[in-house]
Amino acid sequence: MKLFIIWSVFVLVYCLGTNATDQVITIGASLSSEKMEYEFKQAVNNLNKNAIRNHIRFNAATILMDSNPIRSALDICDKLLAQHVFTVVASHPNSTDHSPISVSYTCGYYKIPVVGISARDSAFSDTNVHTMFLRTVPPYSHQADVWVQLLVKLNWHRVIFLYSADEEGRAILSRFQTLAEEFNIKNEPSIKYAPGEKNYSTVLEPILKCTSRVILFSASSEDASTIYRDAETLGMTGEEWAWIVSEQAFFDVYNIPIGFLGVHLVNGTNEVNHIKDAVEVIGDTFTKLIGNENISNPPTGCNESSQWDDGQKVYNALVKTKMEGETGQVSFSEKGDRLNAMYEIMNINGNRRPMSVGLFGHKEEALGLRMMENNLTWPGNVHVKPKGEKISRNLTIVTLKEKPFVEVTPLPKDGHCRPVAPAKHAFPCKNGTHGTKLLNYCCMGYCMDMLAKISEDVLFNFTIHLSKDGLFGSFERHNVSDKKFWNGMMGELMRQEADLIVAPLTINPERANDIDFTKPFKYQGLNILVRKTQKDSSLASFLQPFQDTLWILVGLSVHVVALVLYLLDRFSPFGRFKLAKSDDTEEDALNLSSAMWFSWGVLLNSGIGEGTPRSFSARVLGMVWAGFAMIIVASYTANLAAFLVLDRPEALISGIDDPRLRNPNEKFKYATVKGSAVEMYFKRQVELSTMYRNMENQKKYLTAEAAIEDIRKGELQAFIWDSPRLEYEAASDCDLTTAGDLFGRSGLGIGLPKNSPWTHDVSMAVLRMHESGFMEQLDNRWILVDSKSNCPESNSAPATLGLTNMAGVFMMVAGGIVAGVLLIFIEIAYKRHRGLKEKELELARNAADRWRGNIEKRRTLRQTLQKQKEDQMRANSIHKQPTSKSVPLVTATANTNATKFNSNNAKTVVPPPYRRPSLLEATRESDCLPPPPPMDFRPPGYVPARSGRTVTWHNPSHNPSHSPDNLV
Repeated sequence: MKLFIIWSVFVLVYCLGTNATDQVITIGASLSSEKMEYEFKQAVNNLNKNAIRNHIRFNAATILMDSNPIRSALDICDKLLAQHVFTVVASHPNSTDHSPISVSYTCGYYKIPVVGISARDSAFSDTNVHTMFLRTVPPYSHQADVWVQLLVKLNWHRVIFLYSADEEGRAILSRFQTLAEEFNIKNEPSIKYAPGEKNYSTVLEPILKCTSRVILFSASSEDASTIYRDAETLGMTGEEWAWIVSEQAFFDVYNIPIGFLGVHLVNGTNEVNHIKDAVEVIGDTFTKLIGNENISNPPTGCNESSQWDDGQKVYNALVKTKMEGETGQVSFSEKGDRLNAMYEIMNINGNRRPMSVGLFGHKEEALGLRMMENNLTWPGNVHVKPKGEKISRNLTIVTLKEKPFVEVTPLPKDGHCRPVAPAKHAFPCKNGTHGTKLLNYCCMGYCMDMLAKISEDVLFNFTIHLSKDGLFGSFERHNVSDKKFWNGMMGELMRQEADLIVAPLTINPERANDIDFTKPFKYQGLNILVRKTQKDSSLASFLQPFQDTLWILVGLSVHVVALVLYLLDRFSPFGRFKLAKSDDTEEDALNLSSAMWFSWGVLLNSGIGEGTPRSFSARVLGMVWAGFAMIIVASYTANLAAFLVLDRPEALISGIDDPRLRNPNEKFKYATVKGSAVEMYFKRQVELSTMYRNMENQKKYLTAEAAIEDIRKGELQAFIWDSPRLEYEAASDCDLTTAGDLFGRSGLGIGLPKNSPWTHDVSMAVLRMHESGFMEQLDNRWILVDSKSNCPESNSAPATLGLTNMAGVFMMVAGGIVAGVLLIFIEIAYKRHRGLKEKELELARNAADRWRGNIEKRRTLRQTLQKQKEDQMRANSIHKQPTSKSVPLVTATANTNATKFNSNNAKTVVPPPYRRPSLLEATRESDCLPPPPPMDFRPPGYVPARSGRTVTWHNPSHNPSHSPDNLV
């Protein structure tokens, strides 16, 4: 009664101080208690204090809500609508949680907006039934917003949704499914139960067969107690399990297990704060609305059949209102539901007491989840977050053959795989590509050594099988429908035929949309493999530093200089030619052969022992020629070195921007592996669309081995693939090389199913291997050092001479040897022929010498006889002196017989008959001639006569001593 008197006085004073032109807005309220009525009136009073300048005055009209919906509706008609209320604030009946459904129906019929402050039933979100209802509290179904953020925060993407088969359960499931689809969270499965049952064991048992171990639970308090009891009996509340329950199932439940998570609406039961926020929203709305347009009066009771014309306008303005209130940011959805409400994340600790571990909602212009994960207690009273899925330690690995990452060899007969260097591990693997028959192999390589290390670190067992179709994985259309499916290893992982892909699988956006990748175990890019363009080395390759014209001029210069040297030394008075004729020197003359030898010797830098020019003029030319030879030799040496560098085998193309790739022709063919990440890269890049279309029209390669083999054969000019594999092939086969720089950089990762519980652990294991240097050891062992040792030199090493480059030099030496051998036979034959001639000439010369000796002897004898005859004649003349006039007859006769005269009056001595005639006496005139020569004898034109070192030739026919006139 006192409150009523105080309120009446306040209204009287206020009315006396208020301008009569102010518009009055009456706000009705159906509240739970008198205290709430007082708080409501205080809120309206505060609203009037702030609205004095806006010429608006707010009145308050309140009633207590009856628990009986019929009486509650009658009170609305009789006590509130009669006071011309523009809006109604609705709470709940005292001591009950009944919803203000009667208030919503009654006011909604007359288009009077109702602002609920405690009704959280999802049924009020149906605008077809509750057309004028909005509320400052969110419905229970909005807990799904918090659940989704919790799952994302905890990295759980497979859940089991357990809900009641009523409207509240269906509403929260529907909202969760809508939100979860955005974050790729899947229900496996959604289990519905009937409320009010006494035992739910049969409902819970199928959950034990599911993979997921995260349960989202929506239920009332009564049903929650029963389900908790049965779940604990089935062992579903212990370790490796996780429960996130609704607000109804979290509070007022005595047997909630340890480690369960729940949500609690902040200020959800604080009716005073919600009254203040509701009044503020109404005041703000009417202040803005009346300032822009006129608002008609609402109905005055339930007797009127007409609806309020401006009721919908007021409702729309209320829904659009946004403000900061006592319960946080107050805003509404199109359905009138509260948005951005603040929730508290609750956790049952080891003492079975709920404690706050986080917040979710709008605060300081930020909407999100803030949680202290380290303070969480999980089922089983443990502090280690469950993986969220049933963990099987026996994993299935799918891979494929790709050197050097995975190398496949036949399984030995004893069934034990043994690693072959540089491999450290070898594992048995099956191949199912040959129908249903499984062939056993041994897998080793880069990825297998890495897998062994990861399994030791993460603690799991594994079996390996090769990809059924031998492909990495790409989209392909189904034969029946237009829907695309993944093939290769990707398809097997998507169909849950494998748990991990351990292979050089490129991380790209298309694959990352459907599977999870670990951190890259190797960073790489794309490169182009081509065959080296080895220049053909001819036998004359050592001549290539100079052009043919220069070689011809050099050869011509040698002979011209030799000729000029010979002429200068020949005609110079100080040359060797003149000095050779003098008696005071023994030097040979510089003939043309010696000059040629000197000219070649200077050019080729060989020692000159003899035949050098003597005259000053020839020596000047010799010095100039030596300078010319030095320049030519130095230039040849420098150009030869440069030629060897340029003669290095080069790549056929310069890189990805090469015109032959961008504008291909029919003769130049390049390709990549069909359905690979490289093909996806070219398909995705607009600037490479021309190259992609050209590769589509070329031969299709399903494996890298087939393409590399065609590169070796020359049937394919370029192969575009991952750089580690191409570097390995180029290092192993020195006829192959990579062209240009890397492009399309990416990483190689291990593939896992989406939201796999192993993703985090395997990723951390990969990071630890990077930090410890294990990955670097794998690179050195498989890709860098050991593979490069097969090639004699790297591409950056300086060029060196080989047999192919200098084969012409060796052939020239061999030609010189053969020419020398042939010339020695010619010289021997010539010398033999010349020796026979000289022997014949020597015989003729000896015969002539004997003949000349005989002639000399006969001449000497003749002279002697002549002298004797003269002496005798002188003696005879003396005897004819008077003292001795008679001559004996016998002597005269003897002398007469002894001396005869020939027809030429030449005296011939005739030997006496009593003795044998001497050689001189027996020789006739014809006997003085030389013996006749042989039939085939040809007299030489000149006869050599030797005198010291000088050899001169004389014609015997010119010798006076050989003249026939000198013959006796």
